[in-house]
Amino acid sequence: MYKVKVHILLKDDVLDPQGKTVSNALENLGFIGVSNMRIGKFIEFTSTESDEKRLSKNVKEMCEKVLANTVIEKYDFSLERIQ
Repeated sequence: MYKVKVHILLKDDVLDPQGKTVSNALENLGFIGVSNMRIGKFIEFTSTESDEKRLSKNVKEMCEKVLANTVIEKYDFSLERIQ
């Protein structure tokens, strides 16, 4: 069994208006020095798949087909063996 953690962010060349808005709000509240803020998604789930290589292939396919919009988003993931 594995815990899967997926991080999804807009690609570097895609404007992130939400990140810019949050960065500006933090600066207005006195939090100086925050820049290049990117807002994304974090997805976590468990899988009963026992083969790490097969799971990695499946998670990549999940990201490509459903979890991320690969036209504008990039993703990475980690697998952690549990129990």
